Order: sequence, then C-alpha cells, then structure tokens
Amino acid sequence: MGSGTSPMGSAGGGNANAGKEKKGQVETGGPVPEEAQKCCGCRFPLLVALLQLLLGVAVAAVAFLMVAISSSLLARETPHWAGIIMIVVSLLGFILFCITRVPDERASAQFIVKLLYFFLCTMGLVISAVVIAFQCYHYALTNSYSCKEMGEHCMCTLDPEDPIARTFSYSGVTDCSAIVSTLPMYYLLQMVLNLAQAIVCLVGAFLLWKHRYQVFFAGLQTGSPSAQNWQKV
Repeated sequence: MGSGTSPMGSAGGGNANAGKEKKGQVETGGPVPEEAQKCCGCRFPLLVALLQLLLGVAVAAVAFLMVAISSSLLARETPHWAGIIMIVVSLLGFILFCITRVPDERASAQFIVKLLYFFLCTMGLVISAVVIAFQCYHYALTNSYSCKEMGEHCMCTLDPEDPIARTFSYSGVTDCSAIVSTLPMYYLLQMVLNLAQAIVCLVGAFLLWKHRYQVFFAGLQTGSPSAQNWQKV
C-alpha cells in the first residue's frame, strides 16, 4: 500500500509532461496555432495599390481638364494615357492582394500576375519620367508665350518682335488667359502627380522584388516533415 502511486499524482505528472511537450514544440519551431500563422506582411501591401489607383485617376482627370481648354493640345501635353496605365497597374495590385500565397510560387496564375505587375510598375516608372520631361518642357514654353486672340483661336508666339518666330495656334479658346495662366498650372500639377506616381511605382516594384528574394513571410512549407518550419523566400 505504501508503494502505490496516487492517480492525482499521475495526472499531475501527465499534465506537466504535456505542457513541457507543447512548450518544446513552440521553441523548436513545431506546429503553432492558426492565429500565429498570420502576419501583417502575408498579403501584398494594399496601400501601394490604392495609391496607384488614386494617382492614376488624378492624372487622367487633370489630362481631360487640359483637353477641355483646347482641342489643339497634343497627346504628349495631356498624358491621360499615363493615368490609364497606372489604373491597370493598381488593379493587378488588388489581384495580388486577393491571391492566396503559395510557397515557392507553384501557382502559375500567381507567378504570371506578379510578373505582369513588376513589368507594368517598371513601365509606369519610365512613362512617368517621360511625362515629367514633356510637362517641364511645355511649362517653360507656355511661360514664355505672348498671345493674342483671333476669333475662336489663340495665337501665341515666343517673340512677338520676330516675324519668323515659331507660332502656336490653340483652337476653341476665346480667352488667352487660359493658355498663359491656367495651362501652365495644369502642367505643374501633372509634374507633381507623375513624380508621386513614379515613386509609388518604384516602391511597388521594390516590395515585389523583396517579397520574392528576401524575407517576407510566404506561409507554411507544404510537404515538410511533421515539425513544420516557417519558409522565407
């Protein structure tokens, strides 16, 4: 009787052993609760795609306002195409946010969308730089204009004293102040918006590259041994 073991002692020892096993699993990188498998970086940053959408809409809207001043403005002066491309890039960013992460990029759809997003971000960066260059040129040009109204046209020249100076004609303009004051303001606004657009594109491409080649969380490794570890790609 003296050598018997108490059931409560056995239960207590079993609980202690179970607690030690669970603690050992956590310390050695074993299975963890589902809540712990989630983190802030598991999905593509939503803020980048949202900023791209807002900037794309703003660039396109300002470009269409510029077209309303005069139909004679060229496509390089009204870069609505840069805004439309940015809207497409933002839609791909939203798709990346919704796609479930697959380790080692085994899903072909995920790989294609990520490749397209990276390519369009790079192209958006180049396009924004080109737009900034064009807008800077036209901003400096319109600030040197000397304009006069001729019916429904506004005739502008760089040097009114020079008879062979280059002349710019803007149709559908009854008030030349829209050319010499409002249009330069739109050029300046386009420069600021496209600069912000280029920065966001650079950030988006960098985050995607870092997600692939550095230490962003990408989920649990499938097909691993019973002691599963976090996989970083």
